[in-house]
Amino acid sequence: MTSTRERQRAAARARLEREMAERAAKARRRRQTQAIVGAAAALVLVVAGTVWLATSIGGDDDKKQDTAAAPGFVQCAWTEIPKDQRTKEIKDVGLPQTQQPNTGVQTLTLETNLGAITAKVDRSLVPCTAASFTHLASRNFFDNSKCHRLVTEGIKVLQCGDPSATGKGWRETDGTGGPSYKMAEENLPTDKRPPYPEGVIAMAKSRDPGSTGSQFFIVYGDSPLDPDYTVLGTITGGMDIVKDVAKAGDDKAYAQQAGGGHPKKEVVINKLTMSEPQG
Repeated sequence: MTSTRERQRAAARARLEREMAERAAKARRRRQTQAIVGAAAALVLVVAGTVWLATSIGGDDDKKQDTAAAPGFVQCAWTEIPKDQRTKEIKDVGLPQTQQPNTGVQTLTLETNLGAITAKVDRSLVPCTAASFTHLASRNFFDNSKCHRLVTEGIKVLQCGDPSATGKGWRETDGTGGPSYKMAEENLPTDKRPPYPEGVIAMAKSRDPGSTGSQFFIVYGDSPLDPDYTVLGTITGGMDIVKDVAKAGDDKAYAQQAGGGHPKKEVVINKLTMSEPQG
């Protein structure tokens, strides 16, 4: 017969085997749970990554759409002059719209005290400069201002577009006025000889790039300027007025600086207008 000690040992072994089996079963369940949780977490990461990628790509597309011009338009960049850097000769007129049409031809008309001077402006060549002129004209920016500079030696130009050169009299600051923004140059005649022939209307600027503002000059005789100035358009009427002003000469007020001076025959822009684009 089996002794009491042997029965006790058998019972202990049985209990130990049951405990080991239960532990193994718990370990299997724990591993299964961890595997399920891990798979779910990985799935969440994959989904989140896919959503982030799609959102990022879509966001970039949206940004491109925001900055890309619609067909028939271009993006124009206006550099606003900080208020603490503006002189009293700077006239705040706000900023033109960023997107501007690059098709059509406009007529620029200077209604002066000596008669009308007109020019053809092709928006396909100067969309942003034409837009700036249209904006300034709509704000009466040029009205009642004088053409403040005439040059008769070396180059032959009549310069206008400074609102500080008013009909109330010449100022020492003539030639320093403009709008509260600047823009980049367009339509530079790098392949033309001469770059600025008679009949061209072009934009004045400083030596720095991107410094075009409101001042412009009418070329009444072929001029050997460097091709750094935006060609705005061509004169279609009133060149005889400009030549008569040139014949009268200047007062040499700028002789020691940029050359030339105030035209002796005064030219006042009563109003400048830009027609609606045609074609």
